[in-house]
Amino acid sequence: MKAARRRIDVNLEELDRVLDGARQAPLSESDHGKLKEALHVLAAMLVRPRNTEKSSEVLKKPEDSETETQPDNNTPPAPGHGRNGAEAFGGARKVDIKHQKLTHGDRCPECGKGNVYGQKEPKVLVRIVGQAPLAATVYALERLRCGACGQVFTAQEPEGVGPDKYDETAAAMIAQLKYGAGTPFYRLEQLEGQLGIPLSATTQWEIVEEAAQVIKPARDELIQQSAQGTVVHNDDTSMRVLRLKRDPSDQRTGVFTSGIVSVGEGWKIALYFTGSRHAGENIAEVLKQRRAELPSPIQMCDALSRNVPKLPAGAEILLANCLAHGRRQFVEVAENFPNECRYVLEMLGQVYGHDAEARERGLTPDERLRLHQERSRPVMDRLHAWLETQLAERKTEPNSGLGQAISYLLRHWQPLTLFLRKAGAPLDNNLVERALKRAVLHRKNALFYRTLNGAQVGDLFMSLIHTCQLCGVNSFDYLVELQRHAKELAARPAEWMPWNYRETLARTVNLPDPA
Repeated sequence: MKAARRRIDVNLEELDRVLDGARQAPLSESDHGKLKEALHVLAAMLVRPRNTEKSSEVLKKPEDSETETQPDNNTPPAPGHGRNGAEAFGGARKVDIKHQKLTHGDRCPECGKGNVYGQKEPKVLVRIVGQAPLAATVYALERLRCGACGQVFTAQEPEGVGPDKYDETAAAMIAQLKYGAGTPFYRLEQLEGQLGIPLSATTQWEIVEEAAQVIKPARDELIQQSAQGTVVHNDDTSMRVLRLKRDPSDQRTGVFTSGIVSVGEGWKIALYFTGSRHAGENIAEVLKQRRAELPSPIQMCDALSRNVPKLPAGAEILLANCLAHGRRQFVEVAENFPNECRYVLEMLGQVYGHDAEARERGLTPDERLRLHQERSRPVMDRLHAWLETQLAERKTEPNSGLGQAISYLLRHWQPLTLFLRKAGAPLDNNLVERALKRAVLHRKNALFYRTLNGAQVGDLFMSLIHTCQLCGVNSFDYLVELQRHAKELAARPAEWMPWNYRETLARTVNLPDPA
């Protein structure tokens, strides 16, 4: 790791004095140090930081290259570009408009000869309106008072108006904004206040805390089912909790949010745990609920020892390490060792290309394994031989950046290449890396959790919201339905998972009336 520079306080007037003095006499040791540090800082500021690890960006073509690639104007746009069709607005309210003058089978008013018939596809208009994240309605119920007896008669509230000031949709929206979009309570308070809807940060917290208690069985069921997954990813990131009580014997000072993504048959589950435990300890707690008759799961993580769980005797995992982390070692030193890093990145690029082909073809895990064994194993064998040669024949200094990157791959070669031996083993840990961005977003915007209870509420909602995202489910609708069916959720939580709650709702609506 590059050593941090010593801090030197300097200003422009002082730099001008140093430069002017250099005309008359050699620089003193202190002036030389100040000028050197200032130039290094300026050079570091001018370097454009890399925001991508794509090989095309990391490995720039030489400037004296004779053939310059011309842009292909006939290349089709990447998926996701262009306008959205009406079918993309799945959450929009649908309104069917009948023709104002004609019905199916009427005589054509234009020619008077034929009849008009309904078309299979109607003409579609999409109109989008703006509104406050949380809207309010004020009902003014008329009151009448008897002049003789003084009895007051109040109008009945409209049908559908519940007894609570804040209904299930309010709690779902606040949770969605806070733990799904990273909007702090105080920022939502300011926005709602500007729109004429007072909603204090304290009130927001009370609403989501109460909702968390209602829907907690869903999160507990997610933990239980995630333990049965075939592949389990885990990693963690730092977090801040202002008031965190620690055991006197606990020597740790750090606080982390661990992310776990479990992949099973037809589902993906995301879990978050905030506290002093590392990711390996949290995944060990989850796997305690794994059924004994199931085969050993694949655990994907980076090579940090704290990510590997300490399991009881008899319990086993198949450890896989993240190939993207190994690749990143070479990305970071590519400027200093361009030719060697180009070779490694291009070899790994072939492996990722084979994996992309397997996804595009919809191969089963066994078919994907055979594809990698046929195409990726020769590539990885050549890469392994090249890596060993670099160190054995002293072509690379072991203590250099390139040498350390090579040593990392060789040291973790077996878990890095599990995808060549085990069906379903992933190449990298990017799935949980993306999941942890939700916790990072909260940390950047809200800065901290005030208490451990607040962190646990955040973990609960993040787990439910991101699991919905992984399963392609509307998380707002899911949170609303969990609250509205709290009794059914508590009785049968397995039937209220993001991937099956819609079927459960359909059965609930069609159930006969017990009376």
